[in-house]
Amino acid sequence: MTPEKLIRLAEEAMTRAYAPYSRYCVGAALLAADGRVFLGCNIENAAFSPTICAERTAFVKAVSEGVRDFSAIAIVGGKGGRITGLFPPCGVCRQVMREFCGDGFLIYLGGPDGKYETRTMSDILPDSFSAAGQMQEYC
Repeated sequence: MTPEKLIRLAEEAMTRAYAPYSRYCVGAALLAADGRVFLGCNIENAAFSPTICAERTAFVKAVSEGVRDFSAIAIVGGKGGRITGLFPPCGVCRQVMREFCGDGFLIYLGGPDGKYETRTMSDILPDSFSAAGQMQEYC
């Protein structure tokens, strides 16, 4: 799948965001290695800490469906539902991504006017702690 198509899917997910407090809507489209795409949007909460980012929403949906092998994610966001700049993942999302993704995992940050930047997992979270080699067995 092309980065442009994945970014368009992230834009679609952005329209579903629930962001009554910050008014920043974020959408993510997570590409699994098998070609399936999982969409996520941010979902805010009045208590703030239960808020979940678009990236984590997409990962939770995928993992809950048994998918744990991923190729790329596209992320878009902006105030009032318009793409207003690049929206790189927060620290918590970076660590969740790292749980399932290697150094070469691709992150497409979609910006205004159809432009985007490409980063890798190692770019956004260098020298990170990961599950690789940490666990011998899991569920």
